Amino acid sequence: MNIAHTIFGVFGNATALFLFLAPSITFKRIIKNKSTEQFSGIPYPMTLLNCLLSAWYGLPFVSKDNTLVSTINGTGAVIETIYVFIFLIYAPKKEKVKIFGIFSCVLAVFGTVALVSLFALHGNARKLFCGLAATVFSIIMYASPLSIMRLVIKTKSVEFMPFFLSLFVFLCGTSWFVYGLIGRDPFVAIPNGFGCALGTLQLILYFIYCGNKGEKSGDAEKDEKMVEMKDEEKKKQNVVNGKQDLQV
Repeated sequence: MNIAHTIFGVFGNATALFLFLAPSITFKRIIKNKSTEQFSGIPYPMTLLNCLLSAWYGLPFVSKDNTLVSTINGTGAVIETIYVFIFLIYAPKKEKVKIFGIFSCVLAVFGTVALVSLFALHGNARKLFCGLAATVFSIIMYASPLSIMRLVIKTKSVEFMPFFLSLFVFLCGTSWFVYGLIGRDPFVAIPNGFGCALGTLQLILYFIYCGNKGEKSGDAEKDEKMVEMKDEEKKKQNVVNGKQDLQV
């Protein structure tokens, strides 16, 4: 039982690391274009909060036999912080204010949870409090790409939902779900079971719309055609006016 628990923990570390590094392709594009385009910045501070709370929950004085949870989430917290700062540099002003506000709330929530659990709670009460906080915000983290899934359905394009990100959401959620089941830890199993299900839905959407990647939606094409028609009409009118001026 302990061997299986460790194996799935190590596999969970590996898949989680790939999950944290998967957006690097997106951020390479953002840095190259010096624009965040239509990419959502919400998942990154929410993932940061999940990493901070999960790393705290995995510490020995909060919960036993969860060191692997702390190591990978501590690493993830560093990576996600870098992503947040890059997004803040290249995001439009309105989006920048929103992401900075979320980032500030993330730090405030984590600070509150850490201080309360450290000075006001002990034993099982501390584990229960930290576990519930980690579970709630893990579910929120996994749910944060729902806005992108909605965009995929609306535009029938997966341009802004990277495949590898969806794949590693599924693999990471599945491995930690099994890890939580083996260790009989509901605070690990429940949120990652949700992540496994959401990752499955993202992969289904990807395979449905992957053929449309980079294509414009029907409304966008109509708007572009209308603009082209208006430009043509203006050119024709300018030609007519020019001839009339010459005749005069």
